[in-house]
Amino acid sequence: MTLGLPHLGHGIGLRREHYTEVIRESPRIDWLEVITENFLVAGGNPRRVLRAARERYPVVLHGVSLSIGGTDPLDEQYLDEVAALADEIEPAWISDHLCWGSAGGKNSHDLLPLPYTREALRHVVTRVARVQERLGRRILLENVSSYLRFRHAEMSEAEFVAQVAGRADCGILLDLNNVFVSAHNHGFDPVAYLEAIPAQRVGQIHLAGHGRLGELLFDSHGCTVPAGVWRLYRRFLERFGARPTLVEWDEAVPPLAELLGEARTAAAVEADVLQPPVRCPKADRAGRANRRAGADAPAPDRARPEGSSPAVQARRHVA
Repeated sequence: MTLGLPHLGHGIGLRREHYTEVIRESPRIDWLEVITENFLVAGGNPRRVLRAARERYPVVLHGVSLSIGGTDPLDEQYLDEVAALADEIEPAWISDHLCWGSAGGKNSHDLLPLPYTREALRHVVTRVARVQERLGRRILLENVSSYLRFRHAEMSEAEFVAQVAGRADCGILLDLNNVFVSAHNHGFDPVAYLEAIPAQRVGQIHLAGHGRLGELLFDSHGCTVPAGVWRLYRRFLERFGARPTLVEWDEAVPPLAELLGEARTAAAVEADVLQPPVRCPKADRAGRANRRAGADAPAPDRARPEGSSPAVQARRHVA
């Protein structure tokens, strides 16, 4: 099974600070992700901006209020509003978070981790089926960062994410910053996490920055993408291949040019990992001639140790 989603390239989140610049100047942007809840009201400036943005760029809806793992009944009015927005905007896809955020009719306004149990798995799968039926499309669910673990968990987070996607027939929005943060906080291997995720279910990835609070890392979305997350992105590309990639930045939002620079960096990393070097036939012929000419030359006094060339060292440094 493949999700059949287009590879839109490397996008950014549309934030209020950039509304005017995006609409008036139409800068070069591959695609935009918008927070669904900010645009549910049919009238007003946000909806006007979203319509104008959609005329210029592909758009994806990314929600924060679905509470797919919660025990309260699904909010049918909210689903109706999301469906109406999707009918108007025609997003490339719709995503939300694999978490819970409300209980007893009260919204915590946070993305809270689930206990990774078989009971929770059955509960989430049932609710995803209902949401996808109402929206008439598959959704993507994002792994969230976490700062605690439930002692009665019956599987790892990666196993839980993979099981939800497979059983509910939905997609995965793989947030690599969240993987990196949770791996640090809980002491698991982030590369092993990637290996446990079914590649065919991943429809999008997120890159973002994080902060530190004592020994913990926390998902801040308030700085450039750190080196460790870039390394994990390279590993992702090596295993999964290209996927639509978005740079999130929600706190201390920088000028648009800086945010677009992060997206261009993501594109450059993808190209470096996946695109083979351009070969020059003339140079290849010259190289072969030089190798033949040097075949009978005496060996140097000291051979370079295997893997010690500057190029290999550079690849190791960024891998």
